[in-house]
Amino acid sequence: MPARLILNADDFGLTRGINRAIGELAAAHAITSATLMAAGPALDDAVAVAQAHPALGVGCHIVLTDGVPVSAPESIPSLLDADCKSFRPSLHNFLLALFLGRIREEEVAREAQAQIEKLQRAGIAVTHIDTHKHTHMFPSIARPLLQVAERCGVRAIRNPFEPAWTLALHQGDWKRQQAVRLMGTLRPRFNALSQIHGRSVLTPDGTVAISATGQMDQATLAQILRALPATGTYELCCHPGYNDSDLDRVTTRLRAHRDIEREALLREVPLIFGRRASATLVHYGNLAAPSRNS
Repeated sequence: MPARLILNADDFGLTRGINRAIGELAAAHAITSATLMAAGPALDDAVAVAQAHPALGVGCHIVLTDGVPVSAPESIPSLLDADCKSFRPSLHNFLLALFLGRIREEEVAREAQAQIEKLQRAGIAVTHIDTHKHTHMFPSIARPLLQVAERCGVRAIRNPFEPAWTLALHQGDWKRQQAVRLMGTLRPRFNALSQIHGRSVLTPDGTVAISATGQMDQATLAQILRALPATGTYELCCHPGYNDSDLDRVTTRLRAHRDIEREALLREVPLIFGRRASATLVHYGNLAAPSRNS
């Protein structure tokens, strides 16, 4: 089977500027997929953008850190910070609690289901799930999420591990490269989970550009796209947007670079895939139907 690539924009619903960028990229066929934050400040606007671009696959960007829950806070106490209202503010704090055994899997499932069902009630046909900060790389997070995906009729999940062929490009700073390589040691446990092993929930062969997050300019994107293997299914994870006043009001480390990624996608994707028929651009809803284009 020729290579397939999912071009997925994260943080849909975080700001109107991010939503605007995703709509523009979808119209230009420069992305095929986006993941929507159920508690995002610009959720209603994102739903309208998604409805205006029906060819865009839309997943649920499940947030378990650095945000606010959809569930009643008293129903998920192990996921919350000291204020008992919001999630822990950083990945470091989340991982510390996870390693100390303070996060309960049933509460992860409860909150994930609430987020997915909120999008479904808004009219979104959820194509897949992924997580903010890739927290589902850990089995104790992936396990309840996969159970919820099956329960909610969601047939796909992001593979949170970067493949060897993009790691060999040595993108991103050395600290992030080392962190991504360390994350990769969890891949066998992810692949062994019953829904992944049995393919009741589908996943690509890997996600590219994780190590390049925050540094993916036009040259970096072009290098990734030109290195795409002749076979296999991969996701390219990106964070396009507009660095505007709305973005100033939210917590994110990706600011000016959202403009850079937006411009890189607009320029490079049509240029490379306009002449490369051997690779098919798809979204997660196409994974079970190899012959269909997005």
